[in-house]
Amino acid sequence: MTHDDHLHTLTGAYALDALTGKELHAFTAHLRHCTDCAREVDGLQAAAARLAAATALPAPAPMRQAVLHRIETVPQLTPHPRPAPAARITTVLRRKAGAFAVAACLAAAAAFGVFAAYQYQQAEQARTQAQQSTRQAQELAAVLAAPDARTVHGTTTTGAGTSVTTSATRDQAVFTSHGLSAPPDGKTYQLWFDDHGTKRSAGLIHGDGATLMQGSPDNARSVGLTLEPAGGSPHPTTTPLLHLTLPA
Repeated sequence: MTHDDHLHTLTGAYALDALTGKELHAFTAHLRHCTDCAREVDGLQAAAARLAAATALPAPAPMRQAVLHRIETVPQLTPHPRPAPAARITTVLRRKAGAFAVAACLAAAAAFGVFAAYQYQQAEQARTQAQQSTRQAQELAAVLAAPDARTVHGTTTTGAGTSVTTSATRDQAVFTSHGLSAPPDGKTYQLWFDDHGTKRSAGLIHGDGATLMQGSPDNARSVGLTLEPAGGSPHPTTTPLLHLTLPA
């Protein structure tokens, strides 16, 4: 067997993160130019991830009942003649060694599968957050660039500059601030639409930047900003830091 032939046999061990030292270095270098091994490693890693996901689910109740039923009804195998003491010891040792090797491989596969599934979940969460951020940025830009966009400016009681841009055609509003300090621990800033004296939450902010306000600005006559407990409040509980009248 040539050196390259030996490397072709290491795809399974590499997929289970079981290679170390010179073998790991050699196979990693080999993987860069061997498309067959790279494809096989990808398949093995995907299979390990699916295996981990499958083992995380409880077996259906009918399956458990069927297995228990089969255990009671299937006869045991006919005992084989007992080998001589020395041969029996050798056989037992071989069986134990084989069972240990299988168990070790299964444990490694399960551990790798769990790790791979965790990595996949983290990647999916990051991808979802990135997509949400992209959508929000697109909506912010659409409101600010809308042909009917109208902007009003104001200053909070703490001296931070603010503005609110509304678009009737998009039925959305954007709140922007600069110079707004981070809220104290356990607190958050909360935006409010004022519908002829009735306050409704328009979302939470944690400092400077542009925020797409929650809800329609259609019936609002002004926008307010208060400091509320973390998580927000159903109604304002503190003196407003800002009261900004919207365009008629």
